[in-house]
Amino acid sequence: MAETSASPTLLLKDELDIVIPTIRNLDFLEMWRPFFQPYHLIIVQDGDPSKIIKVPGGFDYELYNRNDITRILGPKASCISFKDSACRCFGYLVSKKKYIFTIDDDCFVAKDPSGKEINALQQHIKNLLAPSTPFFFNTLYDPYREGTDFVRGYPFSLREGVPTAVSHGLWLNIPDYDAPTQLVKPLEKNTRFVDAVMTIPKGTLFPMCGMNLAFNRELIGPAMYFGLMGDGQPIGRYDDMWAGWCTKVICDHMGWGVKTGLPYIWHSKASNPFVNLKKEYKGIYWQEELIPFFQSAILPKDCTTVQKCYIELSKQVRAKLGKVDEYFIKLADAMVTWVEAWDELNQTGKSSEVPNGAAK
Repeated sequence: MAETSASPTLLLKDELDIVIPTIRNLDFLEMWRPFFQPYHLIIVQDGDPSKIIKVPGGFDYELYNRNDITRILGPKASCISFKDSACRCFGYLVSKKKYIFTIDDDCFVAKDPSGKEINALQQHIKNLLAPSTPFFFNTLYDPYREGTDFVRGYPFSLREGVPTAVSHGLWLNIPDYDAPTQLVKPLEKNTRFVDAVMTIPKGTLFPMCGMNLAFNRELIGPAMYFGLMGDGQPIGRYDDMWAGWCTKVICDHMGWGVKTGLPYIWHSKASNPFVNLKKEYKGIYWQEELIPFFQSAILPKDCTTVQKCYIELSKQVRAKLGKVDEYFIKLADAMVTWVEAWDELNQTGKSSEVPNGAAK
């Protein structure tokens, strides 16, 4: 795909929603205005629903708070996390668009090594519209990028590639570290801009970060559940990683691709490592059980839809991870509730309800 063409951005103007979880005024949107203003925003307000969140003028958006979530989902609202950025997945649920881009409100426009501002959204769109190559690694990384191709020895039968379900972007400045790493490297910054996009190979897991992420909602949306985190739960800050592990297992099963690399955003502030440690410490132990679980997870051939895959995965979570901690039994139930809510909203059109805080 030609790097100089802006057509992917224009093409998806009416096919993509930008989902933003927040607890504060969205002044950061001013910096993104040249890139985001043509698109529809879905803002998911976390915390106190009586707090007024200010959005800069000129943006087309819907704003949902906890009262809206409860009103729209009813009892199924129990599957949406409270006081955690995992609440963002409610935006995926109510969107009607084919694609989703989600970004945190402490993420600003980054610059490439030449000093040019990076249109992260446009790069995500390029990633999603180009095929992936999960079954055979190309040593020049993305073979569909202008100026490159498949290398010698790459099977011709695999060069058509497969649909890309997920585009995982990276960050300059503050890295996405866990609390122990934050504590031992408090001043470390990521200054390295790697001009590359690659497909994560089939059978390989990765730690997905939700602060700069895009995906094909029609393909993989029902698996993009960020779990039960935050208030009332024994764990936090594993929401995006949980979604990433589930999504990768399902993409591998369905024959779809996941890309990582460009685009970069500028991550402006590090969260408190001591607060993070309190949220993460059980996850740090549990992940030693979680990773082998997902590495060995096998989905039956009759799992022919993402929903069937996700329900099957929930059964395996209950049976195997339920032995690690009873929290995973609760999480398995929430996974089922999530799929039920997805099917309900996306079959009956209930997600077209206008939220209390809506603005056009």
